[in-house]
Amino acid sequence: MAPPPTLTLKSGTAWTDAWQRCLAAAPEAFRDDRVLNFWDSSWRPDGRALPATSPVDGRPIAGPPRLGPDVARHAVHAALDQHRAWREVPLAERRARVSATLDALADHRELLALLLVWEIGKPWKLARADVDRAIDGVRWYVEEIERMLDNRAPLDGPVSNIASWNYPMSVLVHAMLVQALAGNAVIAKTPTDGGVACLTLACALAAREGIPVTLVSGSGGELSEALVRAPEIGCVSFVGGRDTGAAVATAVADLGKPHILEQEGLNTWGVWNHSDWESLTAVIPKLFDYGKQRCTAYPRFVVQRSLFDAFLAAYLPAVRTLRVGHPLAVEHGDDPYPELDFGPVINAAKAKELTDQIAEAIDRGAVPLHRGSAADARFLPGQDTSAYVHPVTLLNPPPSSPLHHSEPFGPVDTIVLVDTEAELLAAMNASNGALVATLSTDDQATYDRLAPQIRAFKIGHGAPRSRGDRDELFGGFGASWRGAFVGGELLVHAVTRGPTGERLPGNFPDYQLMP
Repeated sequence: MAPPPTLTLKSGTAWTDAWQRCLAAAPEAFRDDRVLNFWDSSWRPDGRALPATSPVDGRPIAGPPRLGPDVARHAVHAALDQHRAWREVPLAERRARVSATLDALADHRELLALLLVWEIGKPWKLARADVDRAIDGVRWYVEEIERMLDNRAPLDGPVSNIASWNYPMSVLVHAMLVQALAGNAVIAKTPTDGGVACLTLACALAAREGIPVTLVSGSGGELSEALVRAPEIGCVSFVGGRDTGAAVATAVADLGKPHILEQEGLNTWGVWNHSDWESLTAVIPKLFDYGKQRCTAYPRFVVQRSLFDAFLAAYLPAVRTLRVGHPLAVEHGDDPYPELDFGPVINAAKAKELTDQIAEAIDRGAVPLHRGSAADARFLPGQDTSAYVHPVTLLNPPPSSPLHHSEPFGPVDTIVLVDTEAELLAAMNASNGALVATLSTDDQATYDRLAPQIRAFKIGHGAPRSRGDRDELFGGFGASWRGAFVGGELLVHAVTRGPTGERLPGNFPDYQLMP
């Protein structure tokens, strides 16, 4: 057998190349060795820049410049002044400015995607899709916004956005631009774990077009008083884990603030009286996109015990085809970007956490069914691989393991076997609410009977569900979601004021209302 080819970095894609392009594209927002915060319409070198490394190969990259709570309070107060001016700007002008921002983002599409590769480890195809979904999604809102704002007004204060690192463009920037289109000033906290340069470039392009944006970095705990509890804040939009989300939920409930809190849940895929194994084999690799670091990933399969042999025959050949490695490693410098299912997880600490959880689960009785190998991955010679976790599949993780009840947020599948429909539903509802779920069953009547008992906002019949785009609604049940649901006009309604006494569709402390 011939030895694997020696790989090299694709030409023009080094971090230093990307950084120089940032300095040229937005010199106001980037200094020689750091990014800046943006508040009160000015780029500011305040805050202590934290060291950061790329998950791709461990090299140093720009870290977030952390502000203290006092500066954050000044930034929020300045955002309120911007908000009061912006909400008086006619809709036609807001549309024009947002459209100009989208054109600028499209002009820098390749650079934004390259930053996502280096900062959060996205393979090129997924990074570019993240940028494109942000641009295309907001363009749809620009066309549809007039009807969505009928008899509605902007909020009393700016929208505060606190989001996780995994989708800086298609979730965070997308939401910010729609919020601004609806007449609100917007504040964003840079995700601590990655995406600071990408988000900074996007905000710089928006600020040039007069969008009232504020961008700050810092500890969530230190900035919470300003970004969540401050009286100036008109709405809190949060995407992240349940622990942090619970604290935010308590604060906004106490204060009666409008809120959108998307939290994690254990999304499950049930298999019951099923025989279309070819379709399941085809979808398994897609479920590992971005190493399952997605809020709509499916890390848990709940399988009818009598079908377990057939399930494995369909599952294992598919999971063995997964392509893992350095997202920019090619045989020749001018080769196309590599086609990968995923690269690293977000950082070496997360990789160690997952590796430890896997080892502990096996030690306590879980059965390893598949473990990927570094020998099959695509790496540069001698590169740091400490943030890479190869795909793992475990049967029956013990109840004492976090892999039994929580979303791993990494390339780890767990399988639970059941014998009755009641066990199937209990296992699929293990996390008190989820964003998505799927049930594979041949019988439509069985699906129609069981699906309403699965505690997930979106449920697929033999096919995965996602956040969706444009007018597709999105939310969650149980602890996976608090506040207003989003998608289509619901996103606009969540960040505007409607008729007196309006009850928005959502999951609130005192009511739950489906669209």
